[in-house]
Amino acid sequence: MSAPSASKNLTPIVMPIAVLLIAMLSLQGGASLAKTLFPAVGATGITALRLGFATLMLCAIFKPWRLRFSREQRLPLLMYGLALGAMNFMFYLAIRTVPLGVAVGLEFTGPLALALAGSRRLLDFVWILLAVMGLWFLLPFGNEMAAIDPLGAALAVGAGACWAIYILAGQRAGAEHGPATVAMGSLIASVIFVPLGLTFAESGIWHWAVIPVALLVALLSSAIPYSLEMIALTRLPARIFGTLMSMEPAVAAFSGMLFLGETLTLLQWLALLAIITASAGSTLTMRPKSNQLSSVEIADSELK
Repeated sequence: MSAPSASKNLTPIVMPIAVLLIAMLSLQGGASLAKTLFPAVGATGITALRLGFATLMLCAIFKPWRLRFSREQRLPLLMYGLALGAMNFMFYLAIRTVPLGVAVGLEFTGPLALALAGSRRLLDFVWILLAVMGLWFLLPFGNEMAAIDPLGAALAVGAGACWAIYILAGQRAGAEHGPATVAMGSLIASVIFVPLGLTFAESGIWHWAVIPVALLVALLSSAIPYSLEMIALTRLPARIFGTLMSMEPAVAAFSGMLFLGETLTLLQWLALLAIITASAGSTLTMRPKSNQLSSVEIADSELK
């Protein structure tokens, strides 16, 4: 095969892979930027601003008031919105005291546990063991992990549990309306968590200078990655998409190092590598007829 032909064959895969990597960088860059606002507005304050502005952006695009949900979809939709809000709320509370990469690694175990639920094959238990090992070295069980705040770690794991609920409820609520469901879910989350976040925010949240930065956080953390991930999801094989998204804890760790000056120990890097390997391995070896892979896809292709 000639060089030009080989290049032409690679182009359809390389472009969406690049788009997906940009989406991950945007998402974690937005989280890093949000963390810089904590001293002025507080973790709950930036949660309220990000969720509120992101909801306005999504509503402008999808116009959720036009959607019609059946009676069977209403409870899953409510759970979906509540899980979305709680996931954001707990995650931002977690990264107050926990490095970004560690928090994302702990949170990522939620969808990973969901993907591995009901595993029966020996190979699946290898991925479970790797994930458990990663958790063991990330969670503050021993004196050597005293630098990790126990409450922050618990909040990150809680955010992961909300992520798993978000996936399950989103599959049922969004069966008919697809990606537009995220706008309605975000609206439900905003009704509860925006007032809650503003109530416990720092006084700096009422300064006008915060608004442009908060808009940028919402853009980087929601609008840009959401749009780019949709492009990648429609152009990449499901397993490649799921495997690439397994890199997100590592991207978060590098983002924390680059923008926040956060550093991880060798043990923490190895723990992140174990979780990433477990996630990628479970995606690549999953049986085609299983619903588990679609759970991972939904988790990473909808607003987080």
